[in-house]
Amino acid sequence: MPRRKGAPEVNAGSMADIAFLLLIFFLVTTTIETDAGLDRMLPPMEPPENPPIIKQKNIFTVNINKNGQLLVEDNLMNLKDLRSSATAFLENGADGTCDYCKGRRDPSSSDNPAKAIISLKNDRETKYSTYITVQNELVGAYNDLRNREAQRLFGRDFTEMEAEYLNPETPKSVRDDLKDKVKRVQDMFPQKLSEAETSTN
Repeated sequence: MPRRKGAPEVNAGSMADIAFLLLIFFLVTTTIETDAGLDRMLPPMEPPENPPIIKQKNIFTVNINKNGQLLVEDNLMNLKDLRSSATAFLENGADGTCDYCKGRRDPSSSDNPAKAIISLKNDRETKYSTYITVQNELVGAYNDLRNREAQRLFGRDFTEMEAEYLNPETPKSVRDDLKDKVKRVQDMFPQKLSEAETSTN
């Protein structure tokens, strides 16, 4: 009686090569999303020897408690009113040096946009979503004013110009043209958003 042949062997020699090629394929084609952060400059490690003297009226104080309530300039305020209040403070123009400001020129408020500082302080138990929302409203106040001036001077929104300028795919000639325009508008309303030390109670 003839012997039965065993099951044919599967040649697995190339399986490692195939697995390696698949790994390379997925590494090359997979995109990893990066988290967007807040663009903030941290203070230096050592404070300056002669810090500048800042008048209290040039500081717009915003406090967030652990319940998400806003205390703006020592008064309770709804979040929906924060942007307009910050805008009014930034373009108050009390000293008369800002000829493009449309503020009330209240002598008890900020002298001019270059001296105006927004100070934000939050509690350790403040919700992150509340913190981000407040940040967005304050940055939005700067952007609204910058957009207004960019429209007046160049017929375009500042946020659109800045995004195009920062885009690495924008041609160099266009970026060179936008550089001075973006800086000019930024200098008109410099973003001075200071974060005070977080409170623990």
